[in-house]
Amino acid sequence: MSEIKKRKSLNPEGQSSGIVVNAVLLFLVIIWTIPTFGILVTSFRAKDNVFATGWWQALSDDSGFTLENYGQVLAGRDYKLKSDSNNNSSVKGDNMAGAFLNSISVTVPAVVIPILIAAFAAYGFAWLDFPGRKPLFILIVALLVVPLQISLIPVLRDYQKLKLNGTYLGIWLAHTGFGLPLATYLLFNYISTIPRSILESAFIDGASHFTTFIRLILPLSVPALASFAIFQFLWVWNDMLVALVFLSGAGAKMQVVTVRLLNLIGSRGQDWQLLTSGAFISMILPLTVFLALQKFFIRGLMAGSVKE
Repeated sequence: MSEIKKRKSLNPEGQSSGIVVNAVLLFLVIIWTIPTFGILVTSFRAKDNVFATGWWQALSDDSGFTLENYGQVLAGRDYKLKSDSNNNSSVKGDNMAGAFLNSISVTVPAVVIPILIAAFAAYGFAWLDFPGRKPLFILIVALLVVPLQISLIPVLRDYQKLKLNGTYLGIWLAHTGFGLPLATYLLFNYISTIPRSILESAFIDGASHFTTFIRLILPLSVPALASFAIFQFLWVWNDMLVALVFLSGAGAKMQVVTVRLLNLIGSRGQDWQLLTSGAFISMILPLTVFLALQKFFIRGLMAGSVKE
């Protein structure tokens, strides 16, 4: 520790450059955070105040802050309609609670299924010798650059023939297929760095490939599994294109959070306070997942980049 301090004291240029880098990073963080903070403040303001003053003037509002926006978004807002005969009626608007549960039903299997398949595939590519291993792996890596948009129409036609359109199984399979190339490549980079001596000792003790994979490879690959889980979870949760294509036949009962937010923009585009509330509700679960798995994130991304 004393030698490190001496080096730092002898290198004032390095200290000054570090201060500059930290200052620039802090500035970028502040610039990035200000709009998000503004949306958060807007989500707690009344509609009249949103259009009357800016969010930075929220503390000067007479009405202060309110939780009514979140209550309307979660439970469904009541809208008063007047017919031609001057009869008043109340209609309950769409709520985010059902969409939140639908997103969970879509996202969790769409994360677990590709992880399991890709983990088996990565183990095979890393430690099993079979004909065509390298060409198949090159093909999987090549699929990473193929845009998913070009496959939506062909897959949708097949889904219509198989009657999978508008079902959870259909969208699970779609997200699995789109996520498998990245999952296989990421897990292969990590599993291939596991020392061969660990596997050889397991084989000497009579363990099969399946036992070795379950009891050794999976526990040792937790950082890589967590890294892909973050990527896949965020991508599936925030996805709207795939949900619109493959769940369009199910109607409003299977709408996910992103599609419900789109409907809020389309039907009640002037209610910015509701849109901001819905946006922050949709952020709760992804943020929780990222914070829970972040300690594995960098370790999984750096897998295979440094050889010991």
